Amino acid sequence: MSEPELVWNVGAELGEGPVWDAARRAVWFVDIKGRKLHRYGVDDGAKTSWDTPDQTGFALPAEDGSLVCGVRGGLHRFDPDSGRFDLIVAVEQDRPQNRLNDGFVAVDGSLWFGSMDDSEDTVSGALYRFHNGEIVRHDDGYRVTNGPAMSPDGRTLYHHDTTTRRIFAFDHSDGVLTKKRLFAETTDGFADGPSVDSEGVLHVGLFNGWGVARFAPNGERIGTIRFPVQTVTKAAFGGDDLRDLYCTTAWLSNADKRGDQPSLGGLFRVRVETPGLPQHRVRL
Repeated sequence: MSEPELVWNVGAELGEGPVWDAARRAVWFVDIKGRKLHRYGVDDGAKTSWDTPDQTGFALPAEDGSLVCGVRGGLHRFDPDSGRFDLIVAVEQDRPQNRLNDGFVAVDGSLWFGSMDDSEDTVSGALYRFHNGEIVRHDDGYRVTNGPAMSPDGRTLYHHDTTTRRIFAFDHSDGVLTKKRLFAETTDGFADGPSVDSEGVLHVGLFNGWGVARFAPNGERIGTIRFPVQTVTKAAFGGDDLRDLYCTTAWLSNADKRGDQPSLGGLFRVRVETPGLPQHRVRL
């Protein structure tokens, strides 16, 4: 495993949601509080940014070449050629205090995502699935959602309540979740965005924990990838062999630390031994 390498010192207030786009050979990620969508070209280091209509928790590739973005108030389709955002479907009109926070695409093209109270005061967040044009709420009662992520065989879905440092696991079959249980807890930081490698190891960004925690499929903590900054928000696998772990960071709640940690809010890359799983595309 290599040392974390800073590839873009973008200075995101709340960098989140790195995702590998194999067709474009690029990594997409967002700055939620900065209301930005960023694209990093892995071959030439090209850096491109767009303004978003509101706080945006994720931007995930779709089958038609667009991205599906979790903008506050609804799912939007983003066209990289025109820079245009178009509403697909409204989300949580009954919970105007909420925003969307993190998402994942399953092998069937369904989009799983979570919501949260923007002020982090109430447990109004929920877990949803968007499939065949329909949104279904699958779980409720979160303060800050992160994830989800899924095991290589698709039988286990992981989802976090970040402020409680708890990672939950569900049995998953054909878009149905059962048997919610506590999978693991983090003691050295808040459990932030997750990804799973090809051996089923869960990689969890640690907000204020200086790295990425690694958990075996049985929930055992098996290691930590240490970072030079304290707020790692999510880790995602990319590159031709899926062994480049791209990680977003943030200076949110740590603005006073930027003098000692000038790369807070940057995009990092770590070379790892075990590849990740292919990035699926949202089926619209």
